[in-house]
Amino acid sequence: MKLAIVGGGINGLSSAWQLALAGHQVSLFERDKLMAATSSASSKLLHGGLRYLEQGEFRLVREALQERRWWLKKAPQLTRRLPILYPIYADSHRARWQLKVGLWLYDAFAGRRGIGRHRWLTPQQTLRCSPQLKADGLTGAYLFFDGQMDDQKLGLWMAAQCTKAGVQLYENQPVLQLTADGWVLLASGWQQFDRVINVAGPWSQQLLQQSGLPEQPLDLVRGSHLLLPPISRYGHMLEVPGEARIVFVLPYQGNTLLGTTEVRQQLAEPIQCSAAERDYLLTVYNHYFRPAVDSSKVLADFAGVRPLLGGTANASQASREYQLNWQGQLLTVSGGKWTTARALAKQVSRSVAASQ
Repeated sequence: MKLAIVGGGINGLSSAWQLALAGHQVSLFERDKLMAATSSASSKLLHGGLRYLEQGEFRLVREALQERRWWLKKAPQLTRRLPILYPIYADSHRARWQLKVGLWLYDAFAGRRGIGRHRWLTPQQTLRCSPQLKADGLTGAYLFFDGQMDDQKLGLWMAAQCTKAGVQLYENQPVLQLTADGWVLLASGWQQFDRVINVAGPWSQQLLQQSGLPEQPLDLVRGSHLLLPPISRYGHMLEVPGEARIVFVLPYQGNTLLGTTEVRQQLAEPIQCSAAERDYLLTVYNHYFRPAVDSSKVLADFAGVRPLLGGTANASQASREYQLNWQGQLLTVSGGKWTTARALAKQVSRSVAASQ
């Protein structure tokens, strides 16, 4: 079949690749540069999502852990295994036994594709790994492993796989409208396809709206990150004081990556880290590390908008699952997370095959 993919983020590229491998003639249209928006503004983790276990998203976590291993194996030059500490203090929100259960499940779901089993560290061992962590009230830490990546370069690696498979990639080619019977409006005019896959991420519903087509509810949530000077070769998964939320402090390309926030966003608003988000992240950092840092130590910041499945009042509890919705010959993909892009793409390919 002749297929159009709308969106050149990681889900669009992965879908184009899988569909080309299935024998379809695939054209991908990206309004800007490939991997220029949400997909290059992640926390740079290839992970199962340990915290999603609390929300009962077992299927998603199991799938993500299997996919994590695939990315690490297929693109070792752009990925690596990262040791991560989850320090526990006397006043921590989660009890040690809760984390033990979660990490046991995490290892069990990874199974033979695991990249290292978790273990408990004493306060002394924890501080040897991360000397700038606060010692007061520290009861120890769990050490576990996840994957880390250069998200933009890994996405462009996927674009190279698309090209090898015969996908036609068109950058700076915004799709202006879609129809349910396979028509796509570009600046050059209308083109017809057998199927159209709308994988425009945060802009997927806006594209449906401007095409006069029914939309699905989607929560747009901004995640901001700060880049700080280096402190440790270990990553850190930290509870936000007074909240159930988690923030990561990770070594990244010789510096420290701190994030993320979860702030609801409108597409008309600028996608950038606000002063309030910067203060929020620095407050979390200074709660755990010495010496304290202020905004003068921030080397850079970046933000992206995540399209999450709608219907949750608390953005941090919104599902990272994905959905596929057909309208005639138009398939719209909603939600998803970076690590599961290939699994989502396989589902897209199966859904397209079933539509014939």
